[in-house]
Formats: sequence, C-alpha cells, structure tokens
Amino acid sequence: MTNQLSAAADEVEDLLAYLRESRGFDFGGYKRTSLVRRIRHRMGQVGIGTYQAYLDLLQVDPAEFTALFNTILINVTGFFRDPETWALLRAEVIPSMLAERSPGDPLRIWSTGCSSGQEAYSLAMALAEELGLDNYLKQVKIYATDIDEDALAQARQASYPEVELEGVPAELRSKYFEARGGRFVFHPELRRTVIFGRNDLLQDAPISRVDLLLCRNTLMYFNAETQQRVLNRFHFALVPRGVLFLGRAEMLLGRSRLFEPIDLKLRIFRRVANRAVPTGRRAFDPHHTEQPIDRLHEHAFAATPVAQLVVGKDDTLLLLSDQAATLFGLSRRDLGRPIRELEVSYQPLALRGHLDRVQAERKPIRISEVEFGRPGGVVHWFEVHLNPVMDGSDLLGVSVVFHDVSSTRALRLEIDRVSRQLESTNAELQSTNEELETTNEELQSTVEELETTNEELQSTNEELETMNEELQSANDELQIINDAVRERSAELNDVNEFLESVLTAFSAGVVVVDHEMLVLAWNAAAQELWGVRGDEAEGRHLLNLDVGLPADVLRPLVRAALDNPSAPTEARIEAVNRRGRSITVRLVCSALRAPDGRQRGALLVMEPVD
Repeated sequence: MTNQLSAAADEVEDLLAYLRESRGFDFGGYKRTSLVRRIRHRMGQVGIGTYQAYLDLLQVDPAEFTALFNTILINVTGFFRDPETWALLRAEVIPSMLAERSPGDPLRIWSTGCSSGQEAYSLAMALAEELGLDNYLKQVKIYATDIDEDALAQARQASYPEVELEGVPAELRSKYFEARGGRFVFHPELRRTVIFGRNDLLQDAPISRVDLLLCRNTLMYFNAETQQRVLNRFHFALVPRGVLFLGRAEMLLGRSRLFEPIDLKLRIFRRVANRAVPTGRRAFDPHHTEQPIDRLHEHAFAATPVAQLVVGKDDTLLLLSDQAATLFGLSRRDLGRPIRELEVSYQPLALRGHLDRVQAERKPIRISEVEFGRPGGVVHWFEVHLNPVMDGSDLLGVSVVFHDVSSTRALRLEIDRVSRQLESTNAELQSTNEELETTNEELQSTVEELETTNEELQSTNEELETMNEELQSANDELQIINDAVRERSAELNDVNEFLESVLTAFSAGVVVVDHEMLVLAWNAAAQELWGVRGDEAEGRHLLNLDVGLPADVLRPLVRAALDNPSAPTEARIEAVNRRGRSITVRLVCSALRAPDGRQRGALLVMEPVD
C-alpha cells in the first residue's frame, strides 16, 4: 500500500513538472491535498483513472489544459463580497488612507487573483464615491491581475448579467452600470482606470509602490512556505503604511513582523517596516555597533558592479550587492534567511552542492557557461566563482560572484568558429571568403530593402496624419451640428414651457384635439373640472375618457368645428363634474389652423356657468 501511494505521488509530481515545462504554470506551491483533489475531479470528468493516462491525454489534446486549469483555479468572486468587510473599508480604511496623503497624490491599487473583475470594479466604485468622479479619474490607477486568461478576458469586457449585481447597492448600480441587451456594463470612464494583466504571484515580479493591495481567498490555496514567500512580495510591493486586504477564510501565517492588523477579524492589515533587518545591506547583528568604516565596507560591497553574495557557514545569506538584488529578485528582507529558501539557490545554477564542496574542501570553485534566462527572453551567461572567506584557519563563509560573460562568450564563440575555419584547407578558406562576399551582398540588399520600407512607412505616416486632420475636421463639423441640435432642443423646450404656462394660465378648462379627436393637450383647469390628469388624457380619444360630458352632445360640436373651421361653435351642456355634481358647462369649440392655413384640430374651452 505504501509503495502504491509513493508511486501515485511520483506520478503527480511528473504531471506537475509537465505542466510547468509545457505551459509555464508552476503549481508546486499549492497545497497538495487540494491540488490532487481537483486533478482527480477533472480526471473523473473525462473518465481517466491514472495520472499517466491523463498525462498522455494532455500531450495529445491541448484543449484539455484549459479545462484542467479552470478546475484548479476556482474563480469564486462577486461585487462587494463580505459586505461587513467592505463597509469597514469604505467607512474607515479608505478615508484614513486618503487622510495620510496630500490632496491630488496618485493612488496605486493592486487586486491580485481578480478573476472576472468584480472586486476590482468594487474598489473603483468605493474610491470614486470617496474621492468624487473627477478626482478619482485624475488620481487612481487599479492593477487587476490573475493567471487565468479566460477570466481576464471576461473582466476586460466589464459586462455582467443582472444576477451577478445582487451585491451592488441600488444607488451604485444606477450610477455606475448601464443596461445593454439584457446585461449591465460598467461605467466606461472608470473602466479605463482598471488595468488587467496576467501575473503569477509565485513567479512574476510584484507591482511596486502600491497603496492598497487585495488578495482575497487566494493564499489559502498555497502551503505555508509559499504563503510566506508571497507575503514577502506583498510587503515589498506596498508603500509604507500601505493596506493589505485579505479574505475572511485566510489565516495570517508568520506576518507579525511584516503587517499589523487594522481589523484582525475582517483580515485587514497595514504594512510595517521590516524589523528583522536594518537599512543596510547585510544581515542584522544585535551585538554589532556600526562604525564609519563598517558603513564604508557595506556600501562599497553593495555598489560593486558585479552580482555578489556572501553565504555564512550556517548557509544563511549575509551580504548582497545591488547588482545581485536586481538580477535575482532579492531584497534586504532576504538577508539572514537560509539560502535554500531563496530562488537563487537553484537558479541560475544549483548553488547548495557547490557551497557544501567549498566549505568541505576550503578551495575556490569556478563554474563556466552558466545560462540564466530572464523575463522578456533576455539570456545572461555567467562565470560563477565560489571562494571561501577565511579568517586565518577559520571558515567564515563563502563568497559567490556572478561574472556576466555574455558579451565575451559571444566573442569567444565567434573566435572559435574563425579558428576552425583557419585550420581548414586553402580551398575551404576561399569558399568561406566567397560566402562572406555573398553575405555582404545580401546584407547590402537587406539595407536597401530596409531603406525602401522606411520610405514606405514615412509615406504611410504622412497619410495617417492627413487622415487624422480629416477626422479632426469631421469631428469639428459634428461638434457644430451637435451645438446646433442642442440650441434647437433648448428653443423647443422654451416653446413647450411657454405653451404649458399659457394653458395653465386659463381658469377655464382647455382641451386640444387633433383630426381624429385624440387629446393633444389637457390643462390643469380641465383636470380640476373632470378629475382626469393630463398624462392620463393625452393620446386618448376624447369620447373614450371617463368624464361627465355627454358624448352624444359633444361629438357633433367637435365635428362641426372640424368640418367648418370658419366660425367657432358654442353650446351649454348639462354635465357632471369630478365630485359627481350636476353642472351647466359653457363649451366653445374652435378650429386650430397652421400658419399656412392647414387645419390642425380643435380647441375646446369649457367653463361652468351658474
């Protein structure tokens, strides 16, 4: 049984190694129990029982990677998730954070594990409410990262179904979302302040100078050692007194010297200065009294142009040059840590074995042709020197120097190639000269082609500038048209308000109908007389309204005015007002004409008489 478990564990590691090498996803820091459970779940979905068989499937079906990653990287999120925590953030944390900064200072926010973007947009709304929209747009930049490309694609759309907006208060929903085609789209101006990108917390460099960092329910998927690595990166990313916002389900492992709680229950913390290491570039010694010469040695070592480390005989990192920190992603917080916990212990080469050998033999070691690939495809070649640091016969530690020989290596390879050519026969040398001449001609041809291409690009650029000017002209014309439309709209509004004030000024009931006897206007006096509001009457047939005017008497009067517009018709009609009382109404019905003489409808003036 033990052998079976061991074999299964080896197969899991083989599978994880394949994922790391083929797709660049390193799940080595994830908790093994959770990771294995999710992989087994996906294997069950495709009907595969062994890890080796599933590895075979991944090798022949690239689409299976996406399904596996979606199973491992469970994207659970929502707007203003855990309302109690967000209430504290909005009521106390954000105002306090802003109070510590000068007005107009830029704010940088980092939302890690952002999934489909809900928490990043929740942050945008909270900050916009506190700062006001104009100040928010000038000051705030939110970086939202995840390793799930599909989730990032959804986040960039900023479009959500109504069910996902349940956590958004009604006033924020109406203010920051627009309904489009059955979905709700986030405020476009605020959307442009949120930058989405892929970032692996375990491998990629952290975003720096961050004022507020969200990492909600992401750390819980990592083991304790990996959590500490990520937290060290968060400490580096945050500005002094920057705020760290974790998920309610996470524990704070080993953070006492890095973060202090603002609210421990709600998992909101503030960055504190690193108390384990002073401002220098060497490990802190509480019994050491720093002297000027010590400072000189320290800064001279840090300023050396080569990447250099000093490892103590207890295998802890004691000294670190600035060049080494830049190349290998180290910082002063790493001083005093065991070298085996640092990435530099195995990349660009496995240091631990060489360190053990130097300490055992007390002799220097030189390792040539060490390749180191950096993000962006940049490759460095080093010659690494490991030298014992001795005090008489006592070993104090090991100095590790990384000499960058990238340029000299390229030159040496070229010299070796030429030397091999010189050692060949005269005929081969002649052939080489001919090839060089051909290469020179090809290079000349390439230069000419590049010059032609440059001319074409210049021409294209001029065309684009012309097009831009045309577009600007068209935009100016559209602006003029838009201004004219606004002026016309304002004039129409003034006319409507004037007509409304005229109708309101009548103490008698006034009703305007068109040819079809559909009500076009209904003033307040008519509402008072018959109990029907203007919005209820307008657009309906006059005779279909439930008022106290007898239709059999009203119809011929209106028709007479419509058919014979030369003179108004007048009658006294017995009717019932809105209170149900019988009244006598004097009704005058006149035709309405346009300025060109066309008939537009009829005007009815109704006034009770004693």
